[in-house]
Amino acid sequence: MTVRLRFSPAPTGYLHVGGARAALFNWLYAQAVDGTFILRIEDTDADRSQPHLVDAIHDSMRWLGLEWDEEYRQSDRFDEYRRVANEMLDAGKAFRCDCTQDSVKERAEARGDTSGGGYDGHCRDRDVQPGEGVVVRFRTPDTGVTEWDDLVRGHVSFENADLEDFIIVRSSGVPMFHVANAYDDWDMGITHVVRGEDLINTVPRVLLLREAMGGEGQPIFAHLPLIVNEQRKKLSKRRDDVAVGDYRDRGYLPLAMRNYLLTLGWGPKDGEEIRPMEEFAKTFDLADINKAPAFFDIKKLDHFNGEYIRMLSTDELVEVSKPFGGAAMADMDQYRRLLPLVQPRLKRLDEIAGQLQWVVGDPPEPVEKDWKKVMTKPGVGEVLDLVAERLKDCEWTPEALEEVVFGVGAELDTKTQLPVRMAISGSRVGMPLFEPMAEVERDEILRRIADARSKLEQ
Repeated sequence: MTVRLRFSPAPTGYLHVGGARAALFNWLYAQAVDGTFILRIEDTDADRSQPHLVDAIHDSMRWLGLEWDEEYRQSDRFDEYRRVANEMLDAGKAFRCDCTQDSVKERAEARGDTSGGGYDGHCRDRDVQPGEGVVVRFRTPDTGVTEWDDLVRGHVSFENADLEDFIIVRSSGVPMFHVANAYDDWDMGITHVVRGEDLINTVPRVLLLREAMGGEGQPIFAHLPLIVNEQRKKLSKRRDDVAVGDYRDRGYLPLAMRNYLLTLGWGPKDGEEIRPMEEFAKTFDLADINKAPAFFDIKKLDHFNGEYIRMLSTDELVEVSKPFGGAAMADMDQYRRLLPLVQPRLKRLDEIAGQLQWVVGDPPEPVEKDWKKVMTKPGVGEVLDLVAERLKDCEWTPEALEEVVFGVGAELDTKTQLPVRMAISGSRVGMPLFEPMAEVERDEILRRIADARSKLEQ
């Protein structure tokens, strides 16, 4: 059997991390078993689907390295969905219904159901003719159980009597996504359905439709755990940063993002989470997915990203960082010299500009508490005076600058690097001091030290 998996995003929004995680798990399992990975754009909702969002989904998946083998758009297959819906209607497996939401609610209240109730089968045996406001509903079996063995959730079953007669064709004549989903999985020979657990309640409808269409058997299901935030609430577009493109724009590397997403519900048995994806493919198994909610830990993502940044050669880092720290650099040779100094300290590429600001432009205003912690200690003024005096005529090389600063420290028996760093860079932390210091003009360094000295006297 050829394993065939599909990722089926709706182009009603940008690709979010939950969808990207589902795409990754499908893609990686296809890699692991030499299967086929299909991208199926579920654009049956014409009112909400946007063509530019299809392009955005393509871009995000390609950025993550999740290339697909086949692609389909459900909007190209409407005739097939209408055909199978009409066949179910002709076979008595579906029926037309002209009930409004208000009439369904009124009947529920009349029978004492104050919850609003579900559809009560009112039109099952009525001869409703096509017309305005008329939908087609599936005739759900009154007895029996719809069940399957989920690779993550275990055995799952639903009593058919608890399922209402759901709509399969809108009043506009457009088939609902359940019909498209059931037909496409059957017609495309999908063997495994790997997706988020929030879709588990749609499975009974899809399986009942598949059977009514004449489709044999079931795909293997694996419903992935929810991804939650720090408050252990499901990630929300309104509350959390969820769009994959936002992480790209903030300077996360695609390999780091992909590697981190893999840990949201799955992990290698040896515990070594950062490694080439080709190695993960050798051991990845859907049956090993954890069903507990997966915490989207931004600090852990930062750690992964920092590790991947440190793996880059200087040439690679120059190339990927141009949109962040390099685009505004007039001197690319200088940029290339400075990058290895900031590389060990980076978590994201968008930090580069801030790290280099004091070298290529004006230093940032110091954080007040950091300034007080470093610059109000006894003897700092004397340190700055003596360092400035020695810098006036020393060689302007990293080695000479280091010799001056530490030489003053030895002479005064005090620490000198922190106050000098604060005076010229505006910060108490950062890349090694002397190499970038040598990139700044002597007069500018002396001016900054003089400004800091004046501030001490205020």
